[in-house]
Amino acid sequence: MDHYLDIRLLSDPEFAPPQLMSALFAKLHRALAQLDSSDIGISFPAAGKGSAWLGNQLRLHGSLPALQRLMEQPWLSGMRDHAQCGELSAVPDSAGHMVVRRIQAKSNPERLRRRQMKRKGWSAEEARAAIPDSVAETLKLPFLNARSVSTGQSFRLFIDQHPIDQPATGTFNAYGLSTSASLPRF
Repeated sequence: MDHYLDIRLLSDPEFAPPQLMSALFAKLHRALAQLDSSDIGISFPAAGKGSAWLGNQLRLHGSLPALQRLMEQPWLSGMRDHAQCGELSAVPDSAGHMVVRRIQAKSNPERLRRRQMKRKGWSAEEARAAIPDSVAETLKLPFLNARSVSTGQSFRLFIDQHPIDQPATGTFNAYGLSTSASLPRF
């Protein structure tokens, strides 16, 4: 993770910034999945604290060859009028470390009940008694509206990014997120 590339959304009177960020992220997800990439991570440097919006900037992190391989692909086609792509640059020496990961909420008690009925053979009444409607979680994290390339399912992808003291190694998924690997923070 010694290089990065910033992509900044431009103002557009027809599309709200969160809609543009979701579209940009969807294109990136397809490209990362197509390349079967596990060495490119993402962060959102302009994300506001306590806001549901990730800001107008997407930062790609990786090695110079990995980022060059991604940028050789035509994944930004259709976004050129909506986004400005910076230059591939070296990470500053003064950079700290952070983790950017997906957080999933247990927001659908009915789905949890069906799952337990199938896995444990519970009746509908047993599942309702064990999993009341009050277990539904709501997250106060920024999110993207995403669609999985592999399953086609649409969902909200909640993002948690926070600083850490020490760098950690690991791989990144086709969303550019990792449960274990850290990214430079600057």
